[in-house]
Amino acid sequence: MSKNPVLKPFATSLQTPGGFWMGFVASASTIPGILVSLPAASVSDIIGRRKVLLISAAVFASAPFLYLLISMWWQLIIVRFYHGFATAIFVPVTEASIAELYPTKCGERISLFSSATAVGRGVAPFLGGYILFITDYSYNTLYLAVGIAGVTAFLTTMLFLAERKRTRAQFSRSEKTVDSILQGWKTIAGNPSILAASFIQAIQYYAFGAVEYFLVGYLKDVVQLDPFQIGIVMGSQIVAVILAKPIMGRLSDLVGRRTPIITGSITGGLFLFAIPFTTQFTFLLLLSIGYGLGFAMATSSTSALVSELAPKNLTGTAIGFLCMTMDVGQTIGPLIIGIVVATNFGYQGAFPTLTVSLLISALIFAILTFAKSK
Repeated sequence: MSKNPVLKPFATSLQTPGGFWMGFVASASTIPGILVSLPAASVSDIIGRRKVLLISAAVFASAPFLYLLISMWWQLIIVRFYHGFATAIFVPVTEASIAELYPTKCGERISLFSSATAVGRGVAPFLGGYILFITDYSYNTLYLAVGIAGVTAFLTTMLFLAERKRTRAQFSRSEKTVDSILQGWKTIAGNPSILAASFIQAIQYYAFGAVEYFLVGYLKDVVQLDPFQIGIVMGSQIVAVILAKPIMGRLSDLVGRRTPIITGSITGGLFLFAIPFTTQFTFLLLLSIGYGLGFAMATSSTSALVSELAPKNLTGTAIGFLCMTMDVGQTIGPLIIGIVVATNFGYQGAFPTLTVSLLISALIFAILTFAKSK
């Protein structure tokens, strides 16, 4: 809610310069994901998940109140950057914790967690918009509401989150030194299957980040749908992801990770390919839902897969590596596809380009994991 729907009007009210700086305000919170997802998850392998999650929860609880002190646009960038550390730490460490707690059902349980976060993101614009509406754009009131939610999250983490007890063997491999962390990174980076899963995760979010932005542009500028119809197309995709992820995760627990990842990548890519060649609302709605199902199928298995491939004492490191590559992909996707859209190829070049990326990633993943699947 601190981002959607308040960030853009708040930044405008602070007279943030347009172009690059306005875009930097929007992306400032994603940079910590690239910087700290892996280190934070690695540290959690050593000192335990709960301690690291408490740090994340402390950022969640404190960051909203810093917005109340902002009077200059550049201060908003600093606060957004700080706020980004909360999610950057929270997601990989939580997924690692779930993988340890539910080793035989981690695909389903991690996917359920992912869907829960998506529900929160989906509710936020409605609740935030309502607060802004009834308070006549009182940004302080909205950020106070976010602060209450953050404090609630902190108290929940502190009071109810249990620490999983580690075995003596795990402690023997987890000395509290920088060398042990670097050795863990080397181990994860040297595993071809983990690299393959991380690569396909990066490509999935490379495409998702681009679709999230440029599908709206295609529907508005080319198809000329009204805002309500655009909302239906985009919202249905998110609903499909939310509903499908736990189901796809459970499926991967039963049939294995490799098949859903490959099938989901191919399926999502094919649906994206068809988008710029139709202007019919019904077809576009179905294509958007189909892409969401393919995305859900592929990404519901990746975290579970790397948690299974990694040594038990490096579960957090492996998932942190996966989240880092995910953030890299989601960051560069809109940038590269924006360049394609700006050429003569336009949208008819952009979406097939995403298809090619997804198909190539599926092929590389299939090759690199072939021996492991036998």
